[in-house]
Amino acid sequence: MSELKDLYNKYFRVAVFVVFLVVIVFLIVRNISAFGNVLLVMLGFGAVVLIHEFGHFIIAKLSNIKVEAFSIFMPPILLGIKRTENGLRFRILPEVFPKQGDESGEGALNFTLGKEGRAGETEYRIGLIPFGGFVKMLGQDDIGPVKTSDDPRSYANKPVYIRAATIAAGVVFNVISAVIIFMITFLIGIELQPAVVGGVVPDSPAARAGLKAGDEIIEISGKKEDLDFSNITIAAALSGKDEAVPMKVRHTDGTEETYSLVAELLPGEQVRLFGIELAASLTVANLSEEYADDCYSRTGLRPGDRITSVDGRDIRGHWELIEILQNALVPEVTLSVERKTGDGQVEVVKLPARLNMSVASNYDFESEPDLSHIYSMVPRLEINAVSDSPGQAAGDSRLKISAVEKAPVRAEGDAGSYLQAGDIILAVDDVNNPTYKELRDTVAEYKDKELPVRVLRVDANGLEESRTIVVTPRQQKGSERVLIGILPVLDAEHPVVAKTITYDGGPGKLDIPSGATIRAVDGQAVSSFYDIIREIRRYPNQRITIEWRLDEETAGSVALDVGPDDKFITARSMPAEDIPFTILKKSYKADGPINAIVMGYRRTVMFIAQTYVTLKRLVGGLVSPKNLMGPVGIIKASYDIVSEQPMVYYIYFLGLISAVIAVFNFLPLPPLDGGLVVLLLVEKLKGSALSERVQTVIAYTGWVLILALFLYVTFNDIVRSFFGPGLGS
Repeated sequence: MSELKDLYNKYFRVAVFVVFLVVIVFLIVRNISAFGNVLLVMLGFGAVVLIHEFGHFIIAKLSNIKVEAFSIFMPPILLGIKRTENGLRFRILPEVFPKQGDESGEGALNFTLGKEGRAGETEYRIGLIPFGGFVKMLGQDDIGPVKTSDDPRSYANKPVYIRAATIAAGVVFNVISAVIIFMITFLIGIELQPAVVGGVVPDSPAARAGLKAGDEIIEISGKKEDLDFSNITIAAALSGKDEAVPMKVRHTDGTEETYSLVAELLPGEQVRLFGIELAASLTVANLSEEYADDCYSRTGLRPGDRITSVDGRDIRGHWELIEILQNALVPEVTLSVERKTGDGQVEVVKLPARLNMSVASNYDFESEPDLSHIYSMVPRLEINAVSDSPGQAAGDSRLKISAVEKAPVRAEGDAGSYLQAGDIILAVDDVNNPTYKELRDTVAEYKDKELPVRVLRVDANGLEESRTIVVTPRQQKGSERVLIGILPVLDAEHPVVAKTITYDGGPGKLDIPSGATIRAVDGQAVSSFYDIIREIRRYPNQRITIEWRLDEETAGSVALDVGPDDKFITARSMPAEDIPFTILKKSYKADGPINAIVMGYRRTVMFIAQTYVTLKRLVGGLVSPKNLMGPVGIIKASYDIVSEQPMVYYIYFLGLISAVIAVFNFLPLPPLDGGLVVLLLVEKLKGSALSERVQTVIAYTGWVLILALFLYVTFNDIVRSFFGPGLGS
């Protein structure tokens, strides 16, 4: 009966294995492209582990230490290969399919191939769990104390310096491999984000220091060779509290200036930053077919198009494009675009680009003086875009209230039950012609309550009519902001003043009532705020008259002292349609092998130093453990790079991982290599090894800490990868 049961268990396991194998093959065939990416990830990650373990292995062999097993990845064993007297013995999943009464552990799925010969001492394995690896030496055990043995080839019987060299070899090989990997990367050439300021976050250290878009960081914290944007981010994140980071900047006019910036924890960020944003290029990004068609229908631009001028003014960078557009203050500009044709030629296409006016002079809007205005005149609000949900930022073409609110929707006449792009806001609740501040304040008061919004809308016949839509403001997830899901801009097409405001340093608030229409500027009729701005600009340092009318009975005029420039016109233009530009990149390529070695060495030293500083800041509380990435995060990042980027980026990433593994493994914490070296130094100084009991306590304590960290970062990786930000964000 026992033999029958054993036979049943054996064949049951085989059947389960076969079914599992069939399912895996089926999934591979159905997702051959994804499988190829996964295979590349595993090969790359396995190569980094292989190099580390090979360092231990080769020094152990050269030191005549008996190596019992060499494994890539962790148990259970997927495949084991060892030379025996009868040939090469293969073991497949021996722990999963054990053989009854087999004390050797060969398992039920084993076979031998090849010629008879001398037996080897090392089994070469591939583990089933794709993390890490190990070299098993006689007398050495990562889990517990060193085992005593009479065998002269035992690890325990070798001098301290040989054991230390064997343990440290893995880290040394990782450092050497990182240099080689980066050397190969720079020989091939890789495009990285350059250390160029694409923009600055308002009220950030960079903004207060005076950095401008287009500035290039040519030196930071004493480093000036091969700088890219990561140097800026890392210098900020790893700086000490209140530590001023020195940097040298080259401005767009060629002049150079030195700054000292203290990083801060900016709103919405998890690490301290300077507030320097990535620079974009002038080339439209590659998009999926669906998004490419949408982009073309909205802007006339196709992926790969490159903007070269605006209204005949040549531009060198994205920052110049933005600067020209912001100061244009016209309804439309003409873009000159270089476009590749089907035969590989380049043609120049002229495209119109509509502009809007932004509602505030800065992103960090707080008070009424921050409102965009023209000599104190604030235009009405227009809806430029709406979202699918009122608790989210604006995105698609309209906000469907009925689908989101699940409540009766009221509207005057035959009005639709949603807000639309192009609607001009006439009133929210009882606030007529609200400014952006009044809109935000009213929306916040009506959190989770019905709010009537009266808008001016153009119907199918081109006629303007007033409609009232009832919405329910919702609090934005992860923020204190309360939203109705619209992106407002200024109604520049109608010369209607929502309000005049008081601001610092200006010629004074104009006495124009809310809702009044500007009819003329110094006798010249106007029909939009664009006309008003154009006419005001004609009279620098002069006094002019602005005529307005509120209704048939109320009209008037005010005097305006025009300044020498546009200082008191804080309104800025912005593209009416979003253009998806690629991130600006610069080629980092070595001039030759010697230069590649130097660049590889510098990059390795940089990442090693940054990893040590990160750990130091982590212990000091300046870096949150939520920002750490574990094996799951590394594998996901690897897969994303392999599936979306050229292969050179994955090679570069493997160099980074190799450098980080070297640092992590040399931490003075058993069972890591650095901790084992520390124990060997103690043994050398003490004259004898620590007792087995002490070694056991140290080893198990270290494993508990490592396991706790592993579980934490793995859980955080899963949360961050599949459910959004990491723990506590």
